[in-house]
Amino acid sequence: MSTNNELGEFLRARRAQLRPADVGVPELGYPRRVPGLRREEVAQLAGVSIDYYTRLEQGRLSPSRSALAAIARSLRLNEDQENYLLSLARHGGIRRYRYATQKAGEQTLRLLRQLRDTPAIVIGRHMDVLAWNAPAEALYLDFAVIPP
Repeated sequence: MSTNNELGEFLRARRAQLRPADVGVPELGYPRRVPGLRREEVAQLAGVSIDYYTRLEQGRLSPSRSALAAIARSLRLNEDQENYLLSLARHGGIRRYRYATQKAGEQTLRLLRQLRDTPAIVIGRHMDVLAWNAPAEALYLDFAVIPP
């Protein structure tokens, strides 16, 4: 059995395990011909074309890592399942990137201290709170007590 067929079989099996309600697809009230999700629904959730997903399941396509990541999210795969999916497609395991810790600059901190009557929060590129002033702490919460 070729690897592409194993990839297609894995995708079909996982697709059959999910109910439309599991991923937020509305039930239309008539019986479904296939158990689980349809190819069209998975393609739409993953943001790929139906033709692309169909060719992927049929083993006629070598998928990109980003397409596989989107499909893994749409099929609600856990980390082990996603690693298996990537290994079937010969992309290796999941790469976890470590980013340098982002910090607020000294000028930004000085500006925060000067804003005594206005709550202000500095958000980093990964939506983490980098800095805040006293009014923001009083209005929201003390961000220092939250683990990073």
